Amino acid sequence: MMLIAQLIMLATLILMITGKTPLYMTAIIGSTLAAITAGFPLSGEEDVTVLNLVNESLHPVIADMAGVLLFIGVMEKTGFLDAIIRKIILIGSKIGGGPGIASAGSTAAGVIGGLTGFTQPAITAVITGPAAIKLGVNPNKVAGIQAHAGHLGNFGGFTHPTLLAVIATAGITFGWINLIGAFVAMSIIGISYLRLKRDEKSNDIKLTDQEVNDILNDLQDADNERSFILAIIPFIVLVAGFSVGYPVFIVGVAASILVAIFAKVSLRKAEEMMLEGVKRVAVPLIATLGFLFMSSVIQNIGIVDIMASWFDPLLAFSPVLVMLAVSALAGLVTQSNAASAAIVIPFLTIVLEYDVTPLAAAAAGAGGCAIMQYYLTGGPVAALATTIPVVPNSELKLANKFQRPSILGGLAVLFFVVLFIS
Repeated sequence: MMLIAQLIMLATLILMITGKTPLYMTAIIGSTLAAITAGFPLSGEEDVTVLNLVNESLHPVIADMAGVLLFIGVMEKTGFLDAIIRKIILIGSKIGGGPGIASAGSTAAGVIGGLTGFTQPAITAVITGPAAIKLGVNPNKVAGIQAHAGHLGNFGGFTHPTLLAVIATAGITFGWINLIGAFVAMSIIGISYLRLKRDEKSNDIKLTDQEVNDILNDLQDADNERSFILAIIPFIVLVAGFSVGYPVFIVGVAASILVAIFAKVSLRKAEEMMLEGVKRVAVPLIATLGFLFMSSVIQNIGIVDIMASWFDPLLAFSPVLVMLAVSALAGLVTQSNAASAAIVIPFLTIVLEYDVTPLAAAAAGAGGCAIMQYYLTGGPVAALATTIPVVPNSELKLANKFQRPSILGGLAVLFFVVLFIS
């Protein structure tokens, strides 16, 4: 019966990887069937029951995520988040011209995605795309750099289910993993920016001061300097708070109250805004519970032990680097950060059995797939395909071709970061 349970779990993983069935429902149903087939009772006094496995999936990271979403809800509704985003774009345009505008648009969209759970490059590309093109940047390259936003949202954010499951499995908290993710993602955007600046110099693109000023005036920040400063302070408080180890849920509430005070909003109204933000918890909550439940079942029916024996020679050499390779391959094959969890989470469980730094293992597990999911096509959902329509005269294949060297560069940066931490 244990062998049959393992085959059921294998079929579940294959279905998740192919994306032919609903992802989270497949994880939950397949894991439940495998657990029952293995002989685990639904509940009772036994050491391993389906109820125990589900309860073990209620990880503290879920409370952390709720704290961040409470904060984001009030930031959005008060307009403070928009003030930050517009300032990022304005600074990028002033510093780097066309490449700067495109890079800033990508960064801004990534920040939004990392905080809200849905990275959509088109949100900023609709403004920054045409502006960068007017400043002489190739449309395909504009679309390509804009769509790098997904790397930042998935790896540097706080809400993607795969990142949350990795954090929970590794037993770490928000903080350094997010800083590593943001650094690696920004290196990808930075590499593309430098390539665009090189093109700008080689093509000898020149515009009159009037032409440049007319374009930049369209991007002028509607808010004054004071509003931006007031908007950024609560965000700094949030990041500083969880970085030093304070409970993220409490820090999120405290930062939200600070936003309410700065925005001169009543606490009752601020609470409504906060609860509006936490409504977004539904998808990452179910996904995290499903992935962690699946991981527990995989471990208890013996699949982890089998995989460990297969990979033991490589893992004995460098568990973390093998984790990075497996994660990158998962992202490349599935073209989905979420679907990659079916491979990453079980393998991470094996890697953690070795003498590794949990943060390094988590960065390798979450980062490889977050980077390489976009390599083949630019990502099938909410990425390059949705950016192309709002960037005039851009074409998906050529835009994705521009992305690939930068993506590989980001993977190399992650390699050295992981190696350093290890």
